[in-house]
Amino acid sequence: MNTKIILLLMLFPFIAISQETIKGTILDTNNSPIFGANIYWENSQLGTNSDQNGTFEIKTLANNNSLVISFIGYKTQKLQINNIKKVDIILIAENQLDEIEIQTRKKSSNKLTYEVKNIINISKEELLKAACCNLAESFETNPSIDLNYSDALTGTKQIKMLGLTSPYIQIVQENIPNIRGAAQTYGLTFTPGTWVESIQITKGAGSVVNGYESITGLINTELVKPLTDKKLFINAYSSLNGRLELNTHINTKISDKWATGLYIHGNMRNKKIDDNNDHFLDTPLTKQVNIMNRWQYTNTEKGWVSFINFRYLNDEKTLGEKDFDPDIHKKTTTFWGSQITTERFETSAKIGYVFPELPYKNFGLQFAYSYHNQDSYFGLKDYTINHKSLYANFIYNSIISDTRNKFVTGINTSFDKIDELVLASNYKRNEKSIGAFFEYNYDNLNNLNLSAGIRIDHHNLLETFITPRLHIKYKPWDTGTFRTSVGRGKKSTAIFAENQWLFGTNRTIKIIDENGQFYGLNPEIAWNYGVSFTQKFSLLNRKGDVTFDFYKTSFNEQIIVDFENPSEVAFYNAPAKSKANSFQVEINYSPFIHFSIKTAYKHQDITNTYMLGEKQLPLQPKNRFFTNLSFQTHQTNKGGNWKFDYTYNWQSEQRLPDTSIYASNYQLPNYADAHVSMNAQITKVFSPKFEWYFGGENLTNHKQKTPILGADNPFGENFDTSIIYSSVLGAMYYTGIRYNIQ
Repeated sequence: MNTKIILLLMLFPFIAISQETIKGTILDTNNSPIFGANIYWENSQLGTNSDQNGTFEIKTLANNNSLVISFIGYKTQKLQINNIKKVDIILIAENQLDEIEIQTRKKSSNKLTYEVKNIINISKEELLKAACCNLAESFETNPSIDLNYSDALTGTKQIKMLGLTSPYIQIVQENIPNIRGAAQTYGLTFTPGTWVESIQITKGAGSVVNGYESITGLINTELVKPLTDKKLFINAYSSLNGRLELNTHINTKISDKWATGLYIHGNMRNKKIDDNNDHFLDTPLTKQVNIMNRWQYTNTEKGWVSFINFRYLNDEKTLGEKDFDPDIHKKTTTFWGSQITTERFETSAKIGYVFPELPYKNFGLQFAYSYHNQDSYFGLKDYTINHKSLYANFIYNSIISDTRNKFVTGINTSFDKIDELVLASNYKRNEKSIGAFFEYNYDNLNNLNLSAGIRIDHHNLLETFITPRLHIKYKPWDTGTFRTSVGRGKKSTAIFAENQWLFGTNRTIKIIDENGQFYGLNPEIAWNYGVSFTQKFSLLNRKGDVTFDFYKTSFNEQIIVDFENPSEVAFYNAPAKSKANSFQVEINYSPFIHFSIKTAYKHQDITNTYMLGEKQLPLQPKNRFFTNLSFQTHQTNKGGNWKFDYTYNWQSEQRLPDTSIYASNYQLPNYADAHVSMNAQITKVFSPKFEWYFGGENLTNHKQKTPILGADNPFGENFDTSIIYSSVLGAMYYTGIRYNIQ
C-alpha cells in the first residue's frame, strides 16, 4: 500500500553529515527559544539564523574564533570559541524590548526539541484553529489529548492523557498548581481560550519542581501578558445552539516598567434544546462572568520580573428536564432538575530575579491563594464543596562548574481545607505539606541531555515520601532524537469532586473502607515509564517528522470507580495492580508552502482490577485515528488572508458498563460502535486588526442514540446519565469576530 511505502520512507534517517561545524541554541532569560537571531563570525560574511526552536548550526572559519550573536531588542554577545562543538547562549533583553514587535511565521504546534522532556508546545495560532471557547476545548487539534463528554447533562468536556482522566494529569497555570480538588470536574471550563497565550504538554513524568502529583503528564498554561498582549482585544462568538460569548482585553502600559491588563469574559446559553425528544436538555442553560486583573513589572537592566493576578468567577448551570423551572420545581419530583453554582476567587504573585552578569543564575518566588465554592443539587441529591487553598514555592537555578551542568532546587509548601456535603454526609479534611526538591540537568553539548530529579515531601495525611524522576534525551544522529523517562507520582483523591457524573444516576454510593485517610481509602501511587523517538525527514524537498511514543502507567495503589453493577457506584482500593499502556505514532509534514498535515494513530490498552477480576476500562476506545489539515493563503499588502482548518477523528468501539439487570428497553449492548467526528473552521483575516471566523463541530451529525437511560422515569431505578461514549448534540455551527488594536 502507498501508506506503508510512505511510512517506510519516513523511517530512514536523512543524515546530513557536516564536518567542522558548531551547533547551539539561542534562549532568552526565561529559557524560551529565540527565533531569527543572527549568528556570524566577526568581520566575515559567514553567518546563519536560529530556527523556531532557537537552534542553529554554523561552519567554523579558519583563524577566526570570535562568534557574534545579535537579535533586535537584546544585547549583542561575542563569544570566543575554542574547540567547542555545541553552545547554549542566553540573550539578555535591552530596555527597549517593550516597544519592539517581531512578526514571524512559526509552527503553531511543535515539539520542543531543545528540551530533555517530551514537551509539545501549542501556540496561540494553534488555539485559533478551533472555536476554543475555554481551556477544555483547546485540545481539539492535538492528538496527544483525548476529549469527550463527562456525562449527558452538564455538557462538560473532560480530557485524557495516555488513556487516563485529568485527575492523573497535573494541571498548572504558569507553573502554579491550578485545577485540583474542587475544581477537577469543571475547572477546565473556567479559563477562557482568549486568555491563553500558549500551552505546554509534557508526556509522562513531569519535573519534581512542579510537585509530586503528576502521573501521566503535566499541562502548563501560559496566560497572555499585559506587556505583549494587544492594547485592546475583542472577541465575540455565537453558535446556533444558543451559546453567546464576549471577551475583552484592555492592556495599559503605565510606565517603562509597569503594565496592567483587565480581562473580561462572559458567556451564556438560554436556548432550550431537546433534539432527541427525551424531554431532557441536550445542553445546559449557562451563565458565566469571569474577570481577571493582571499586573506585570519588568526591569531587564536590574534583572527583576514579576506578575500579580486577581481573578473572580461566577458560573451558573441549570440542567435536567426541559420543563424544569428551578423557582417552582427545585428538589421536587414533578420534574428532574439540577443547578450548579460556582463562585471562585484566586490571587497569585510571581517574582523572578536574573543576575545581570550571570544569566544562568536566577531565583523565583511563587505565591497563590484560591477560594472555591460549589453549591449544587442533582434531582433530590445535594452536593456542596468548599475548598480553600494556599501555595508557596521558592526556586533557585544555577550551574555546577560550567553551563553543561545546571541545577534547580527549592522548597514549596501548601495548605488545603476541603469541606464537602454529599447527600446527608459531611466530609472534612485539612491537607498540609512541605517539600524540598533538587533537579540536576546535564548537557554534553553534543548529543546527550539528562535530567535527574528527586524531592522529599512531608504531608500530614500522605506521611513522608520520596518522588524520583529521570529524563534522558539522546541524538544518535542529527535528524533523530530518542527520549526516555521514568517517574513516580502520588496523589490524594477527591472522589466526589472528580466524579460528579454519579449524581446524575440513581445508583447507590458505596465506599469500601480501608481505614485510609481519604474517605477511608488509601492514596493513589503510580510509576510512569516512557520512550519516544522522533525522526526528521525530507520528502520532495519538504521537511517533516515522525514520532513514536510508548508510555506505561503502573499503579501500586489505585482507587477504582466501579460502576459495573448497574445499581451502585463503588469506590475501593484496587485489590491488585492496574496498568495503562499507550502507543502513538504521529506524522507532521508540509507538502507545500502554507499547507501542513498532522496525522496520528493511537492505541491504548487500559485495564482496571475490579473486585470480580480484571476488565478493560469502560468508555475508552482502544484505537483512535486523527488528522488535522491546515492551509492559509499568502498575505495581501494589507496583511489579510484566508485560513482553512479541518480535523478528523475516528474512535474504535468502546466497552460499555453492564446494564443487564435493567428492563429490556433500557439495556445497552456490550460495546458501542466506532464513530467519526469532523470539525472545520474558515477564518478571513481582513487586516492585522480585524478577522471573521465561522465553522462547525461534529459535522457528521453523529449522536448517541440513547444518552440518558430511563429518561421517561428520572426518579426510577433505571435512570442513568453517565454512560456517554459519543456526542449528545448533533452538528453545531458557529461564527465570531476578533478585533484588536496593537
